[in-house]
Amino acid sequence: MKRTAVLLGLLLIAAPASARIDSATFQQLSFRQHPGAQLPVDAQLVDSSGHPTTLGSALAGRPSVLVLEYLRCKNLCSLVLSDAVHAIATAGMTPGRELDLVAISIDPRDTSRDAAVAQAMYAARFANPSVAAAGVRFFTASPDQVRRIASTIGFPYRYDKASDQFAHPAGFVVTTPEGRISRYVLGLDPQPAMLKTAVAEAALEKVEPPAHPLLCLCFGYDPDEGSVAALSFRLVRMASGGLVLCCVALIGFLSLRRRTA
Repeated sequence: MKRTAVLLGLLLIAAPASARIDSATFQQLSFRQHPGAQLPVDAQLVDSSGHPTTLGSALAGRPSVLVLEYLRCKNLCSLVLSDAVHAIATAGMTPGRELDLVAISIDPRDTSRDAAVAQAMYAARFANPSVAAAGVRFFTASPDQVRRIASTIGFPYRYDKASDQFAHPAGFVVTTPEGRISRYVLGLDPQPAMLKTAVAEAALEKVEPPAHPLLCLCFGYDPDEGSVAALSFRLVRMASGGLVLCCVALIGFLSLRRRTA
């Protein structure tokens, strides 16, 4: 049985109500990788101008970095997008030329106007925003169409009403010009050289084996007060604080000893 590396991106938030997603189910929210799978190119989307389109048109016949996210997210979605943009730019690639950055919201509350704002914001982070704007594309879709795409990618997600969040894995896929999944990039901070290679291989319709299993969960976990989880979080905070104080004391002691030597 393969061991799965688990990196819980659990950003502690001050929520009025505790999350009702059991931490024991977090492992079920990892990517279920399907390299080589053909995405449903006929899936219906709405672009940032409010016009209907399809996933096939969104992919535009170029390799794409395809991200499933939601624009109201206060946890890792913006980091996944920012890290992808940074890696693309650092690798010397420009959306609209070598590849496209395609983001699809999993939240039915996100609107075309929200998509337009996000699209402009991320395109502006490239050296040539006017060119990048043609390849940085944000979309919304109905829940059933999003489910079709997410199911093919193997991207599980779940809405938690108590905390008003979606729990889902962090990462993205690189797709071929024909809309097949070429590679999975899991977690945060993708390496520019790796991403450049992934895009070049996707352009040639190559399919890479599954990435090493990793769960980087986008979800703000607020454990119930008085629970074992809450106690564990407090103990971790106390231990971390104690470690910092010990380090400060040690540095002070060594500095004093050096002065008196």
